[in-house]
Amino acid sequence: MRNPLSKKIVDIEPSGIRKFFDVANEMKDAISLGVGEPDFDTPWRIREEGIFSLEKGKTFYTSNAGLKELRTEICRYLNRKIHVSYDPMKETLVTVGGSEAIDIGLRCMLDPGDEVLIPQPSYVSYLPCTVMADGVPVVIPLQHENGFKLTVEDLEKYTTPKTKVLVMPFPNNPTGAIMTEKDLEPVAAFVRDHDLYVISDEIYSELTYQSEHVSIASLPGMRERTIVINGFSKGFAMTGWRLGYCCGPECIIEQMTKLHQYAIMCAPTTSQYAAVEGLRNCEDEVEEMRKAYNQRRRFLMSEFEKMGLECFEPFGAFYVFPSIQEFGMTSEEFATRFLNEEKVAVVPGNAFGECGEGFIRISYAYSLEELKEALGRLEKFVRHLREEQK
Repeated sequence: MRNPLSKKIVDIEPSGIRKFFDVANEMKDAISLGVGEPDFDTPWRIREEGIFSLEKGKTFYTSNAGLKELRTEICRYLNRKIHVSYDPMKETLVTVGGSEAIDIGLRCMLDPGDEVLIPQPSYVSYLPCTVMADGVPVVIPLQHENGFKLTVEDLEKYTTPKTKVLVMPFPNNPTGAIMTEKDLEPVAAFVRDHDLYVISDEIYSELTYQSEHVSIASLPGMRERTIVINGFSKGFAMTGWRLGYCCGPECIIEQMTKLHQYAIMCAPTTSQYAAVEGLRNCEDEVEEMRKAYNQRRRFLMSEFEKMGLECFEPFGAFYVFPSIQEFGMTSEEFATRFLNEEKVAVVPGNAFGECGEGFIRISYAYSLEELKEALGRLEKFVRHLREEQK
């Protein structure tokens, strides 16, 4: 029989994020710190609005681009938060999570051979989505010594005449790194000088702890060359509702909407009605969740310092990315032994790119009680490894 599979798809590696979570799920008394999903319930007002929309029989398709009411609220929200104005009818698209927006954004912007700059460590979807769009992924290794920020020096090394798109994954998964306005300004100047476009994944923008989130789209000359991607999964604790959105230049959003129309039709109707309520009335709940994450973040950093485990301080998302290089083993080996010996699942850093080797990702989207127990097991494990090295 003829091979039914596409070589392009077969050659893409499956995500390494869930491997240890799946094993831990089957292990008695195991603790998983591996999945990037809020442990909070979706705020009640949002759930109630979703329920009410079902009771009222609002179960039909919406416009392909999303409810006009929701797109209007998204634009008002972004105007408040990142100080950029968008047209809800021409420059806004509601998607099935931020992940769909990444996928269709790349497919609409790339011709075969166009290069995409992807800073790593970063979310696992950027590289395979580039490949599926017939683009060429060009990885930019970010440096621990630089707080995993993207610099102009990095861009100069990897930009070529074929470069078309730069992915900006900040606040960052898995490192928790952020980019301040001062950090973004030289990057924006480079993008303008080299006539590049930016996909700015801002799904963790509500979860910053040092200063207000700054979008690269808000800098001079960047609105017209940036697709801002965000959603409700992380900040609003709505992972299972599968709702995201993107805003950007009309010419790009128009084509993304066309592709979305053929592949998806529209985002879930119930989720859209619920999200309207979230944007209008749930910023206080989002702030309460942010404060809780920040408390956990500070706890983890304090515990790492006590056990002498090197970790730069993250100021975004809900992850820490400690170094395990002192133990002379790969991230995979460390994570495997930690799971088998102490029943705690973390994600090896190399799941987010080769430059993540020597690190592990720990999510603090878990209760303080779980984190205290897990960190106690980590301290015991680290002490044991150090004794082995003597």
